[in-house]
Amino acid sequence: MCEIDHFAESVAEYEARGLVTRRQFGVLVGAGVAMMLPGVANAQAVTERNVDIKTPDGTADSYFVHPAAGSAAGVLIWPDIFGLRPAMRNMAKRLAGSGYSVLVVNPFYRNGKPTATGATPIAEMLPYRKGMSAATDMSDAKTFIAWLDAQPQVNKNRKIGVQGYCMGGPMSFHTASAVPDRIGAVASFHGGGLVAMDPASPTSPHQLAAATKASFLIAIAENDDKQRPNDKTILKETFDKAKLMSEIEVYTAAHGWCPPDTTVYNEPAAEKAWARLLALYGKALA
Repeated sequence: MCEIDHFAESVAEYEARGLVTRRQFGVLVGAGVAMMLPGVANAQAVTERNVDIKTPDGTADSYFVHPAAGSAAGVLIWPDIFGLRPAMRNMAKRLAGSGYSVLVVNPFYRNGKPTATGATPIAEMLPYRKGMSAATDMSDAKTFIAWLDAQPQVNKNRKIGVQGYCMGGPMSFHTASAVPDRIGAVASFHGGGLVAMDPASPTSPHQLAAATKASFLIAIAENDDKQRPNDKTILKETFDKAKLMSEIEVYTAAHGWCPPDTTVYNEPAAEKAWARLLALYGKALA
């Protein structure tokens, strides 16, 4: 998961490179510019709606967007520490325009509906994580995947993809473990905690994920790699041993670089990660 000091270090490092200052970022957010994403060539028309999904622990407010006509492979998105918000909705809408039926959930639904952006202090978000665990991730995953499969806009003959950002990385691994027969592709972007402190633990997210049949895309932030330089090797060796397709790369970007509303958003690196995501889904969810 995101750590307060770690994320602050990411912002400081990003500013030191002269890419954007806090004041400039504030102006961009105020103008709505930070929410904008590059357009999609030949994007499909999409239909969107807010949905409430009943789970064993309550009701998860969510967002569902899909191509306006026909059915498509389903995708579940686990947001980062800042939760379900306009930036995540825009990312889901962009993916739907590329031909997928996409569900983004509020992972904090047990504790409320936070109103946040990628610039919200992480300390304000941590209380919403109370009660969340690998067990709740897996329980929720089963419910959300079943909900997707019940929608006529989801093609049940195609595997489902799952992607996560920050804390959503291990949640995506847990999803693959919870519903191994349905998940065909897993993507983690600047995910935290993919490998437990004891990598050999059978409950480590990467060990659980390696027992599936999915293909993996793991995009690691350079400062995450500096803190835990062995993780990429452990991930690669584990997935190779399990004979699973995996693309594991350290990106020249700070933790949190993908969503367009964070203070460390890096468009070139985010676009590269997005292109690799589409390549993964194009192959694994065909």
